[in-house]
Amino acid sequence: MPSLKDLKNRIGSVKNTRKITKAMQMVAAAKLRRAQEAAEAARPFADRMTAVMAGLAASVGGSDGAPRLLAGTGSDKVQLLVVMTAERGLCGGFNANIAKLARTRANELLAQGKTVKILTVGKKGRDALRRDLGQYFIGHVDLSEVKRLGYANAQAIARDLLARFDAGEFDVATIFYSRFQSVIAQIPTAKQIIPAQFDAVEGTDTSLVYDYEPSEEAILADLLPRGVSTAVFAALLENGASEQGARMSAMDNATRNAGDMIDKLTVQYNRSRQAAITTELVEIIAGAEAL
Repeated sequence: MPSLKDLKNRIGSVKNTRKITKAMQMVAAAKLRRAQEAAEAARPFADRMTAVMAGLAASVGGSDGAPRLLAGTGSDKVQLLVVMTAERGLCGGFNANIAKLARTRANELLAQGKTVKILTVGKKGRDALRRDLGQYFIGHVDLSEVKRLGYANAQAIARDLLARFDAGEFDVATIFYSRFQSVIAQIPTAKQIIPAQFDAVEGTDTSLVYDYEPSEEAILADLLPRGVSTAVFAALLENGASEQGARMSAMDNATRNAGDMIDKLTVQYNRSRQAAITTELVEIIAGAEAL
């Protein structure tokens, strides 16, 4: 049974931990507002650009002049997985859920006989996948020094992906990130960006027909690289909001748990202290009666 001093020290330690988790919760809440606004502001732009490129891709169809970023290489043998996670932990299952989705996809591809390559963005994803899939790593993007994500960060990643694609290093590229839904809900998502795939965008009229100048192929050749940058940027923003939401929720739970632990330890301390006092009184009374 721990002594009174041990219990008192532990109560003090848990109180200090609660102060830290409470402070981290408040910091995450402040950062979440900016990150959420940035992610939500980027969604209409990304959706609209996807709709424009989807219309162009439908016009081009399977023509011989279709850009490689749309038509692909004609094979899906080499798969590049771009795993985007946070640079820091203490955000619940945010990083683990993204890594789990990427690990599952990698194992499925390997079971099908595909060649898997992994590019990590964020230290936590690299650490989570290193043990099982470290031999497939081909690069890492360190954003630990970036205080606020910007489009330039996404462009740098997109240029690297496009250069690798032009060099024939892979056939298909898929990004893994977490889509922000709410403070308590972040959805791990996989999205293929090379060759481009277009899902139906809500609120877009696909029946309209446009005439393009100079041509659909020429416009697509210019827009598709921008589309890769836009997709990467949107994923980074969604990840940023999801990370802060997950951290805020995790630190709130940690603060509550610390409070519960303090209450239990305080009850245990008071009982032990009362038992010690009772024992001392019994000894004093027994000594007085013996005189």
